[in-house]
Amino acid sequence: MSAPVKKNDQLTVYIEDLTHDGNGVAKVDGYPLFIQGALPNETAEIHVLKTLKNYGFAKMIEIIKPSPDRVDAPCDYFKQCGGCQLQHLSYEGQLKWKENMVRNVMQRLGKIDAPILPVKGMEEPWQYRNKAQIPFSTNDAGQVIAGFYKTKSHTIVDMDRCLIQTGEADAILSGLKKELTSIGIQPYNEASHEGMLRHVVIRTARATGEVMVVLVTKKKKFSQKDAAVASILKLLPNVTSIMQNINSDKTNVIFGDETINLWGNDVIIDSIGDVRFEISARSFYQVNPQQTEVLYKQALDYADLQGHERVIDAYCGIGTISLFLAQKAKAVMGVEIVPQAIEDAKRNAELNGFTNTYFEAGPAEEVIPRWYKEGKEADVLVVDPPRKGCDEALLQTILEQRPKRVVYVSCNPATLARDLRILEDGGYKTQEIQPVDMFPHSTHCEAVAWLELV
Repeated sequence: MSAPVKKNDQLTVYIEDLTHDGNGVAKVDGYPLFIQGALPNETAEIHVLKTLKNYGFAKMIEIIKPSPDRVDAPCDYFKQCGGCQLQHLSYEGQLKWKENMVRNVMQRLGKIDAPILPVKGMEEPWQYRNKAQIPFSTNDAGQVIAGFYKTKSHTIVDMDRCLIQTGEADAILSGLKKELTSIGIQPYNEASHEGMLRHVVIRTARATGEVMVVLVTKKKKFSQKDAAVASILKLLPNVTSIMQNINSDKTNVIFGDETINLWGNDVIIDSIGDVRFEISARSFYQVNPQQTEVLYKQALDYADLQGHERVIDAYCGIGTISLFLAQKAKAVMGVEIVPQAIEDAKRNAELNGFTNTYFEAGPAEEVIPRWYKEGKEADVLVVDPPRKGCDEALLQTILEQRPKRVVYVSCNPATLARDLRILEDGGYKTQEIQPVDMFPHSTHCEAVAWLELV
């Protein structure tokens, strides 16, 4: 069956929804068209660019009736940069859309009928990212450029500031770009695999004000090292750590395996609530600490700890959720497949004086059953998996071990819905889902689900 529209058709359509990329969705006789820049509840005149069997793409010619939630994007780079997708939608409109998106995904993909609460957003949804990873390169004229990538590309949008990054990141973004030529450091060219400076990573600790700058270089030795450190100290007098990471591989992965200290401390210290964390150059740490505290407090509320419970934290990472739980639990056991993360978790537990935590490296689906055999059963099990969701073997482990309560922290509503369906079919009931806006102006939405064993 052919599509009801063809390339170069000009149509007037009603925009029904947004995709996960932030494109508007209009349907012509049930056939979806994806339209960049369009918003739900808008009527627009569009030009069809491409049609495939099950969907097509179009560009907007004119907005005939704009959404009441449409605003002018405040960022000069919004239409080019792939970092934000929703700056043209009011923040109130973003939160409404995210709530509806989570609700629709739960019903459509998981047949989950639990209450979905309004999204917990930010009072000030700007400059929230505590980590910036800025690629450096040169343009065709040989000039130094730095910024963020265009959507679905590795083409750098040259910029001097970003509205969702910190002021420290902006200072490096605009300042170091101007000084590289005088310093004599050649930016890296991804196509030719030539040049020295690949990325600059800026990590900012909101609670302490400590700042780390990481220079990701192609080679370990470079003669301009001292000049680079002096330049960073001039641009950021409050910097407390300057590190170098070496990545000599022909890859788009940012970090290599080796990190060395160029100046200052090896780590910076930040806090979420009353819990402190050491953050190294490559540590995984949530990029929005203000909303991370909201997210983790919600997980703690759903865990409903009274002081006598044993808790297992699967996918524990560097122990961020584990240590939040340890404030109210009798004991918390964390498991994570990355050994370095486990070492970080142990160090963070020691930093905070926790003696009721235990961390072990390994696959959760193997470690947790052994813990149960050893008599270390859990009253509450917490999972915070990557975007792909829980490993199927871990879900089966949960169903076999049957902890009374499961708290699921998710960064992907689609895989959350899938996994909740499996857990509900195995004897659990989802009680409530609380979405949390960790990434304002993007289409991403996190959520915490509370399940009880029936």
